[in-house]
Amino acid sequence: MATTGDVPAAVLVSARELMVEAFPEGFTDHDWEHALGGLHAWVEDPVRVVVAHGALVRRRLWVGEEQVGAGYVEAVAVRPDRRREGLGAAVMTALEDRAPAYDLLVLGSSDEGLPFYASRGWVPWRGPTGVRHPGRDVATPEEDGAVLVLPLTRRWRELDLEAPLRCEPRAGDDW
Repeated sequence: MATTGDVPAAVLVSARELMVEAFPEGFTDHDWEHALGGLHAWVEDPVRVVVAHGALVRRRLWVGEEQVGAGYVEAVAVRPDRRREGLGAAVMTALEDRAPAYDLLVLGSSDEGLPFYASRGWVPWRGPTGVRHPGRDVATPEEDGAVLVLPLTRRWRELDLEAPLRCEPRAGDDW
């Protein structure tokens, strides 16, 4: 595990290539940029190709009107021919171990990923999701049920899971 600046360039290139392979429906440059600037966990095969990757970045989120410091999980993937070997679990364990540094760990899941994350204790946010723009919030009902949180920290017990959960806008996908 290392911060983006400490990850060898070849690992970042290989991880980016993994994203394209793992998400054939599209993984954009914006999606990759969202994974930069935080911590990366990865697994390499013997020829030093990244076969599993995930990142954890800090994001400002709001639960109702309260701002929380969230660790947001991005760019989690396992090479298709290496799935079901525990590699994704290894990456997620490394990222989840950083939970105490944040009020909340959050991620946006694909339908395919929901069973994997649920097996690790991640739960869907029960309230509505949205994006906090200056002066107004914009609902993102298409994300409801796909934004997951991990209930590990003491802070978790204090949060109202039925409250609106809002994120800052960003290029590409907000969530």
